[in-house]
Amino acid sequence: MYLIENASLKQRNTFGIAANARFWVQVNTQAALRSFLNTVTAKNVPLLVLGGGSNIVFAQDYQGVVLNPNLKGIKCVADDGERVIVEAAAGENWHEFVQYCVAQGWYGLENLSLIAGTVGAAPIQNIGAYGVELKDSFVSLEAMSIQTGMMREFALSECAFGYRDSVFKNALKNQYVITAVRFCLSKIARVNVQYGDIAQELLSQGITQASPTQVAQAVIAIRQRKLPNPAQIGNTGSFFKNPVVALAQFEALKAQYPQLVAYPQAQGMKLAAGWLIEQAGWKEQSLGQAGVYHKQALVLVNLGGVTGAEVVNLAQAIQKSVLEKFGVNLEIEVNVAMIVLFVFIVTLKGFVEPVASPDQPVKVYPVAGVAIKV
Repeated sequence: MYLIENASLKQRNTFGIAANARFWVQVNTQAALRSFLNTVTAKNVPLLVLGGGSNIVFAQDYQGVVLNPNLKGIKCVADDGERVIVEAAAGENWHEFVQYCVAQGWYGLENLSLIAGTVGAAPIQNIGAYGVELKDSFVSLEAMSIQTGMMREFALSECAFGYRDSVFKNALKNQYVITAVRFCLSKIARVNVQYGDIAQELLSQGITQASPTQVAQAVIAIRQRKLPNPAQIGNTGSFFKNPVVALAQFEALKAQYPQLVAYPQAQGMKLAAGWLIEQAGWKEQSLGQAGVYHKQALVLVNLGGVTGAEVVNLAQAIQKSVLEKFGVNLEIEVNVAMIVLFVFIVTLKGFVEPVASPDQPVKVYPVAGVAIKV
């Protein structure tokens, strides 16, 4: 377990925003996680759980503890010959986990290739792409209560999954730290290529009967071609949700804008947010160092040295334009972290006590009996 005081978050969020955290803590075991949560809860310290930092914008410095649950491990917990139950720890990289499953002959997640982030963060957002959502293969997850340190298992029916939504963004927000997720995957090669882009990509390669591996490779190729690499251009992927409107509103919009892009949903019609943003005149535009990506208007990017405030200002300006032009509210998909504290005076004394370590140029702090390197 590691603790850093006044830690830079620039390399810990894919937008590359230069912000600091009062404390950064990384835990590698459930025991260390429970021990640290007990300490934080007792001190009533503000806490932000952060996985890969691919779905967050720091609007300012975070004057609290940023906790990174770096739990690792992938294992098959059941196998009936046709299906397997696979458990992945929260700290596993999502894309690497998907590719591992495909390589093992465990299928169902290949359409979710190259989505940034960690396994533990994936259920919170109910990540989805190219006709597939996490909930389609989800079995259950384990999570630790922030207040009590007790473990709880959540079945599919308890997670209230929706479009980029779950109970962990609503009723149970900031109450649990997810530690592991289980998926039911097929050992029989079945693929989902109904999404237009995938079918076109496969046809361009002369593939008519695709394998799961080929579908994964097609998805990777599409995403690499359409979306910026966070290692090169800071971004969080899709910044807004695709709005769902009633059929009557869709028909009125379609009459006015015949080229409107939309997809049928049980609750109405899902509009392509990228199309709305582009038609509102924002594609390739910028405010400060926050810009709209030239290949996909749904993606906001870091043009160099962007601040969180600039990103928020751009997002709000886009929301205003789309609402005025189409009468449609765009909901921000990413989390915007900002905390204004009047009383947050936490010194290391009483929170963690430094221990002299002549063999190291860094300080070592024990938290509830666990050594923490700073």
